[in-house]
Amino acid sequence: GVSGGPVRVGVIGAGVISTEYLRNLTRFPDLDVRAVGDLDAERARAQADAFGVPRGGGVAEVFDDDAIELVVNLTVPQAHVDVALQAIAAGKHVWNEKPIGLDREGTRKLLDAARASGLRVATAPDTFLGPGIQTARRLVEGGAIGRPLTALTLLQSPGPESWHPNPDFLFQDGAGPLFDLGPYYLTALVQLLGPITQVSAVTSKAREVRTVGSGPRAGQRFDVTVPTHVAAIYRFAGGASAQSVFSFDSAVKRRVIEVAGTDGTIAVPDPNTFAGDIVVHRMDGEQTTTPSAPAPATRGTGVLELARAVRAGRPERASGELGEHVLDVMISTIEAAERGTPVDVATTVDVAPALPEDWDPTVRTLGE
Repeated sequence: GVSGGPVRVGVIGAGVISTEYLRNLTRFPDLDVRAVGDLDAERARAQADAFGVPRGGGVAEVFDDDAIELVVNLTVPQAHVDVALQAIAAGKHVWNEKPIGLDREGTRKLLDAARASGLRVATAPDTFLGPGIQTARRLVEGGAIGRPLTALTLLQSPGPESWHPNPDFLFQDGAGPLFDLGPYYLTALVQLLGPITQVSAVTSKAREVRTVGSGPRAGQRFDVTVPTHVAAIYRFAGGASAQSVFSFDSAVKRRVIEVAGTDGTIAVPDPNTFAGDIVVHRMDGEQTTTPSAPAPATRGTGVLELARAVRAGRPERASGELGEHVLDVMISTIEAAERGTPVDVATTVDVAPALPEDWDPTVRTLGE
């Protein structure tokens, strides 16, 4: 690709999530969205028209355009690795919606292919790049709680079947509370405490069958094929530990991330959002910080951060290695529960530095 100017982007997958991505990507001055491709060419054309993108059509609109440097892969999880490999073969960097892959082998194959081609694969979630987690991280690194020792994360809810019109997939392979929402919590923990080295876990399932609660399919029953309650203890390379609950079996709703250190505890906003208040509790009282940032962060921030990193020749923050490590941790969590013994996590990751406080997605930093 050319060294200067905005990074030229193509989107593959014109489903529901593409609306939020396109709304944001087309507003970032450092990105130039050139095409939307989908197996349903009509749907891709409609999305391209809606957001002023020059071309929409089949996937070839993106893969065969030599000017496009970066592919945003918004296909269904089962297709993430295959579509990303096609993008790599076409000489393009990739942003994968989560999960980066469904298993260790496919994910490793993808990252190896990218490395061999001198290309990058980065992955959602990018919520940790928002001012919430970034500000919390700068506070922890600045000594606000002393030396971080332990963390508590709670994701508890009755599950999404009451409000989601097609909830079946959220209770089946590749989802459940751990794989669906775990990436937000685990990515945040790795940012705050570093890579995870070992996991112990127990799992359970409250019901074998659930019922669709809303929409045209209301009343239909479906099978639950994965654990709906996962409780884990994680050990980190730096010596810290975390206790985490991921549950669709709780009538009480909680979304908690707290990190406790030698001098205090920091309560971090919901990691499935980009912002929110941070509270530092110390023996002498508590202090609330409302993160300030030059501009609100939104889904697609990671694509922009990747594009700027490519141009600057430095590592991207929402890296494929980070996505691979979090996926490995989740798979290891289920294995630990099934075996009834701790499982060592084979992968690791170098956690990139926090974003500079003045990092602004809405300004142009890449010249003409």
